[in-house]
Amino acid sequence: MNTTFATDYSDDTPREAVGIRMVKWTIKIAIALTFSGSIIVLICNWWVVQSTKDQIFFDISELPANDVGLVLGTSKFVRSGKENLFFRYRMEATARLWKEGKVKYLILSGNNDSEYYNEPVDMQRALVKLGVPASVMTLDYAGYRTFDSVVRCKDVFNQEKITIISQNFHNARALYIGNHEGMEAIAFAAQDVPDGYSLRTLIREYLARPNAILDVYILRPQTEKGNWERK
Repeated sequence: MNTTFATDYSDDTPREAVGIRMVKWTIKIAIALTFSGSIIVLICNWWVVQSTKDQIFFDISELPANDVGLVLGTSKFVRSGKENLFFRYRMEATARLWKEGKVKYLILSGNNDSEYYNEPVDMQRALVKLGVPASVMTLDYAGYRTFDSVVRCKDVFNQEKITIISQNFHNARALYIGNHEGMEAIAFAAQDVPDGYSLRTLIREYLARPNAILDVYILRPQTEKGNWERK
């Protein structure tokens, strides 16, 4: 009596093994890329901060005077409709610098997406309420990004020796761009917001610094050449 033992080896087994190996390799590559990307982001942030730290002033009495201050825009309100403290503190710092003679004229540079969102106009109105005359303000409606605000300050408004006004974390990136453009810039750090106030903003800034390096060395994005307001 012949007994045949048939072993059924289907093609599924080797295919499953190959699939598992591919998944493992994909995971390893993803981990390696994530790790490498994190290191690059950390290095870029360290370089931007370290290369500009001596240009940022926190004490108004130590801040050298300049004719022109470049005020970087931000929204007046947060998404919930509440007051944006970044905006409030930035405007208060700007008004104080002008009143103490640290700047004579102001360029208010911000986004102007539509007639319903106009950062330069919002800044102007806030500063007028704080006692700064509108006659010393020039509004830059095409400051869509920090890169635009800084580059346009030089190319459109012909200002190279300036005082940048924003929060400390933002100033570093603006100064880095200005340095690369050959500008003679310093910055005053407006009062910072409470810890945890806007984690999203801080994370976004952490990622924006590597992008600033790409902008100045590789991408060189085009900026608007004129000063116009979106209607």
